[in-house]
Amino acid sequence: MVTVMLGLAVFFALNMGGASFAASFSAPYGGKILNRFQSASLFTVFVILGAVMFGQNVSHTLGESIIPAELLRSRSVTVIFLSAGLSMFIANMTNIPQSTSVVTVAVIAGVGLYHQQVTMRTIMWLIPFWLLLPAVSYAITHVIAGYIYPPRRTNFWIYQKFVNQRSKLRRFVIIASCYNAFCVGTNNVANVVGPLSGPGHVGLVGLLLAFSLVYGAGAFVFSGPIKTAGQKIVPLGLLTASIISLVSGTLMLMASWLGIPQSFVMLQMGALFAVSSIKHGSDYTFENPLIRRTFYTWTVNPLITLLISYGLSWLIIR
Repeated sequence: MVTVMLGLAVFFALNMGGASFAASFSAPYGGKILNRFQSASLFTVFVILGAVMFGQNVSHTLGESIIPAELLRSRSVTVIFLSAGLSMFIANMTNIPQSTSVVTVAVIAGVGLYHQQVTMRTIMWLIPFWLLLPAVSYAITHVIAGYIYPPRRTNFWIYQKFVNQRSKLRRFVIIASCYNAFCVGTNNVANVVGPLSGPGHVGLVGLLLAFSLVYGAGAFVFSGPIKTAGQKIVPLGLLTASIISLVSGTLMLMASWLGIPQSFVMLQMGALFAVSSIKHGSDYTFENPLIRRTFYTWTVNPLITLLISYGLSWLIIR
């Protein structure tokens, strides 16, 4: 069972790493500033730095604040990673970006529900942040992007500094992407490390280091997401993409400091909605069927995941 548990943990980390790599480095890769190997190498380095330096708070939340740490034995952790993997598969089949952090909390709560030991105070503390931070990401990006777009006489100096000076824009894009990877490392690596650290058999920093390496390896293993994201990000604009990275990354870092397992996807989508609202209007953005389906998936899928985790607990833990 331990071997199966670790295998599922590695697979979960690789999948998350591939998706986060696409979100973090799509701008420099799609803009042909960096090749895939350079992008993946930088991504791995900064994910490791973020996880080791600031990943402990979220790991503690997932490892002991949702359900008692003593419940996170090999069978329970196997249920957690298996349920999370199934949830990600469902989201991928429907082509909806899924929040691995919210899913991880849901599957841990499902195991706790089976044992009738869930710390609802922690759940109720996390939910407002999951709702508020994407809205903050939308608001901040809307203000910044609204100052830049559309081009006019008052903001033309921005284009002179960045858009018309390729070398400065290239450096800005690379720095923003590395910062994004660092911020993701502070939070999302804990989705694997938190459940594994529950029993306390292995040092937390050691787990963060080991699985941040696996997380970074996902950038080398999965080539599809970065190619797809790179093609989509260029029409968005390198400057706009970098602003989205800085806003969502900063909010992610704040969540990590507070020990909140936060969805990077939800923060980025909030920022993307803001850019879409500026360029195409709010009516077009929020009446889009894909966006409506995204909101539906974010609200319903965690509940389905919790039930899957609860059902698998009856099958596996018993």
